[in-house]
Amino acid sequence: GSAMFDGEGVATHARDIVCNGVLQGYVLDSYSARKLDMATTANSGGVHNLTIDSGDLDFSALLKQMGTGVLVTETMGMGVNIVTGDYSQGAAGFWVENGEIQYPIDEFTIASNLADMFMGIQAVASDVELRGNTRTGSVWINKMTVAA
Repeated sequence: GSAMFDGEGVATHARDIVCNGVLQGYVLDSYSARKLDMATTANSGGVHNLTIDSGDLDFSALLKQMGTGVLVTETMGMGVNIVTGDYSQGAAGFWVENGEIQYPIDEFTIASNLADMFMGIQAVASDVELRGNTRTGSVWINKMTVAA
């Protein structure tokens, strides 16, 4: 949600983190900023109102472009190595073939690296939802390890 100030009392402001695929800045509290010899970005306690711009595709068109793969609808746990960017999480969702949802699948694991995941974003659909402090449409990521 919105906040006038971050957890350290620094005034928040709107800004781009990534623009046209290029990193514009970091998410820093005062401690992290000092360690990097940078200014705080008023993000003590995390991000506020993170918005990922959506594209023109609706959800059905996104699935059609994906073709065959896994539609992840739920993740469980927190498994990100902040040093390497590697992550692994339990997940549930649906198997998709020829752009059509076929059947539910659960108790599988998704794994990748954050840099690879962000580079693998193919499209963001127009089915925008607000979940907590994040506003985004469905995201199609073209490469990720899926294991049962």
